[in-house]
Amino acid sequence: MLPLSVLDLVPVREGGTVSQALAISARTAQVAEKAGYKRYWVAEHHGMDGIAGGATSVVLAHIGAATESIRIGAGGIMLPNHTPYVIAEQFGTLAALFPGRVDLGLGRAAGADGRLANALRKDIVGASQHFPQDVAELQARFAGQAVGGVSSPQAVGADVEMWILGSSTFGAQLAAMLGLPYAFASHFAPAMLDEAARIYRERFQPGKVLDKPHFMAAINVYAADSDEEAHYLASSTDQSFVALRTGTPGKMPPPIRDYRESLPGSARAMLAQVRSVSAIGTPAKVRDEILAFQKRTQADELIVSGAMFDPDAQVRSLELAMGAMAGVKA
Repeated sequence: MLPLSVLDLVPVREGGTVSQALAISARTAQVAEKAGYKRYWVAEHHGMDGIAGGATSVVLAHIGAATESIRIGAGGIMLPNHTPYVIAEQFGTLAALFPGRVDLGLGRAAGADGRLANALRKDIVGASQHFPQDVAELQARFAGQAVGGVSSPQAVGADVEMWILGSSTFGAQLAAMLGLPYAFASHFAPAMLDEAARIYRERFQPGKVLDKPHFMAAINVYAADSDEEAHYLASSTDQSFVALRTGTPGKMPPPIRDYRESLPGSARAMLAQVRSVSAIGTPAKVRDEILAFQKRTQADELIVSGAMFDPDAQVRSLELAMGAMAGVKA
C-alpha cells in the first residue's frame, strides 16, 4: 500500500486555546494511528498565535504518550534556531521514551525575523550557513561521537530516523549527498517540487542509511461527503494562508462558503499557486487526485496536511482519505 502520513501544524482555532489545540492533536494522532497512517509529524513555528507546535519535542512527547505504534516526528525542526547538541539530547530522549518510533526532519529555513532571532538568542542567518555541518554533527552524536570532546549521553545509539526537508533544491542536494531520505514541502511551496525530486534522485549517493533514494512529498487533503463540503472545510486554512501572506496572521477562523470566489484576483491567484498541490472533494475524487500526484512525483511516501476548524470533520477527512486509498499499491 502507498504509505500515507500526517503533518500537523497544531492549529489554534478562533475561540480556542493552546491547551485545546494540543488535546485535539493527540486525538487526531490516535485516529491516524487507528486508520493506518505511518507517521505523525509536527511542524516547528514560533511567534504565531494560530500555531501551537513551537516546542516541537515537547508536543511530540505528548503525542507519543497518547499513541502506541505510529511513528512520531518533526516535520520539521528548523535547525538554525537551535544547537545540534540540544536537538540530539531532545530526540535521543524521545527515542528512549518511544523506541523505534521517532523521526527527525531537519530544515534550513529559520522562519524568523530579526525580533524572533533576538528572542531565540541566535544569529539565525549565520547559523543557516552552517546547516550541512550541523546535520553532520547530529549524525555524529547519534553515532556516539563526542563532538568537540563533549558527549551527548541521551543521543548515543538512539534509534532516530533522520530526514532532510526542503522547499527548494538546496535540501535535495544535501539529502542526496548524505544518503538520507528527503521530504518536500509541496503543500505550501510547490514551485520547485519536480526539480528538487529530480536532483535528489540523480545525485543520490548510497550510504549507511539508504541504498537508494527515498522521497516523500506533501499534499493538502480535504475529504468529505461532497466536493462542495470539502472546499467549504478547506476554506479555514485558505483564510489562514491569505492572512499570513498579507501580514495579518492569527488563529484559524471558521470556514466560509465560496471563500475563494470572494477574493480579489491577486489574492485568488496567490492562493491558487500555494495551494495547488491539493486533493479536495469526495473520497473518490481525493483518491484520484492523490494517485495523480503520486504518479507525477513517483514519491515513495506522501504526507498529508489538512487542518480544519471542526476537529471532528478533520479526523473524518483522514478516515475517508485512508479508506479511499485502501489497497492502492505504491
